[in-house]
Amino acid sequence: MPQLETLEIVKLVNCPETFTPDMRCIMGESPSVRGYFVLVGMNSAGLSFGGGAGKYLAEWMVYGYPSENVWELDLKRFGALQSSRTFLRHRVMEVMPLLYDLKVPRWDFQTGRQLRTSPLYDRLDAQGARWMEKHGFERPKYFIPPDKDLLALEQSKTFYKPDWFEIVESEVKCCKEAVCVIDMSSFTKFEITSTGDQALEILQYLFSNDLDVPVGHIVHTGMLNERGGYENDCSIARLSKRSFFMISPTDQQVHCWAWLKKYMPEDSNLILEDVTWKYTALNLIGPRAVDVLSELSYAPMTPDHFPSLFCKEMSVGYANGIRVMSMTHTGEPGFMLYIPIEYALHVYNEVMSVGQKYGIRNAGYYALRSLRIEKFFAFWGQDLNTLTTPLECGGESRVKLDKGVDFIGRDALLQQRQNGVYKRLTMFILDDHDTDLDLWPWWGEPIYRNGRYVGKTTSSAYGYTLERHVCLGFVHNFSEDTGEEQVVTADFINRGEYEIDIAGHGSRPRPSCTRDLHGK
Repeated sequence: MPQLETLEIVKLVNCPETFTPDMRCIMGESPSVRGYFVLVGMNSAGLSFGGGAGKYLAEWMVYGYPSENVWELDLKRFGALQSSRTFLRHRVMEVMPLLYDLKVPRWDFQTGRQLRTSPLYDRLDAQGARWMEKHGFERPKYFIPPDKDLLALEQSKTFYKPDWFEIVESEVKCCKEAVCVIDMSSFTKFEITSTGDQALEILQYLFSNDLDVPVGHIVHTGMLNERGGYENDCSIARLSKRSFFMISPTDQQVHCWAWLKKYMPEDSNLILEDVTWKYTALNLIGPRAVDVLSELSYAPMTPDHFPSLFCKEMSVGYANGIRVMSMTHTGEPGFMLYIPIEYALHVYNEVMSVGQKYGIRNAGYYALRSLRIEKFFAFWGQDLNTLTTPLECGGESRVKLDKGVDFIGRDALLQQRQNGVYKRLTMFILDDHDTDLDLWPWWGEPIYRNGRYVGKTTSSAYGYTLERHVCLGFVHNFSEDTGEEQVVTADFINRGEYEIDIAGHGSRPRPSCTRDLHGK
């Protein structure tokens, strides 16, 4: 529009504008006041967001949910911790200049940090931990060896192969061959207890998998909405006949609490407690994890004595009451330790001391991400959302459809099982992609089947075991004549020739739709 060059500014209007801590607007129903909806914080983009935001909020108010996944805008992604005036002042001063900046993958805000930390933060920081933040919680990305240039690594920002590639590779290798420790204290943790069978009854209704299991067993399950979509994907351990321990993604703390309170009856004999702050969580990953824990607990930890998906309170070192769970959220062997915070430093020191002979080292979430994507494990908030059902992502085995137990979303899943699914989560291994020279896939890349667009990636990572990039994404089947969605079968997935478009450059992957499901 060349005429704009000659136009003069007749009137300049300067007025207050609202900004948010993560540069995304805020919309949805309040978690504390039923029926109170908000749409605020447009970050100087109200004109461009207005139509879509108004549409989705109107749907939310009329139908109870929007027609698209808007979790990244949901009010419940924030909690009281982001309401500090000092936090908001400092963060918004950082947000303003960033609005029109190019965002490189996995960048982090610099203000409002060290707000929520594990008791091990200082100890891990001194050992080279580099940090990322989620829901105000500091989480280790990776650990820089003493011989690396810290400043150069921190300033590295690229869409290509990052400078931390070899660091994460060594952490993944240690998880595969020896034992690693990852501080995963940020996970949301709830306890649900009752004086009678109320806890089991309400949880059976709220969750899709069967929770009427023997004491000590762990169940991976979805918390579904009426349409069968994932409101949450979590793990629940049965601590006793009337007590359950629930582990959810970090950013589920407000959303999950509000969802549970919405459906739980007002019963003084039924108690829901947020115990996130009470426990430090250490993930011991690797084949030698069993040796480390056996020495510290003076108890046999082999699969014969401690089977998969089992939970038991044990002593570790001098500390009693450690909840030890035989799972790692990666598909690798190992254990999760949920440690009362006053014992956290002692248990960590003991684990690192005993583990020296087994080659133990610290690891971070980047290694965890690589391990879980290689195993085709889907994570809520990245691969799973409120519009994704278990039948669309291989989660049928974790749904009690044929046990005669009613639960939220059951009718929708029965209907979907009869009609077929219209999208299917698929794993792609990139064959003709040069890790050193080509742009990397990060997420959101278009997927083409036989030259036609069929979906986009939801998450990706380099698979150090496969020595290839791995992408997860949903494949749709659009009619060539009408463009309408059709049923997607495993045969449809496997018969196609695929290409993933990475910033305009195509890479041909091998697909697979046989998978497991789990995520934090």
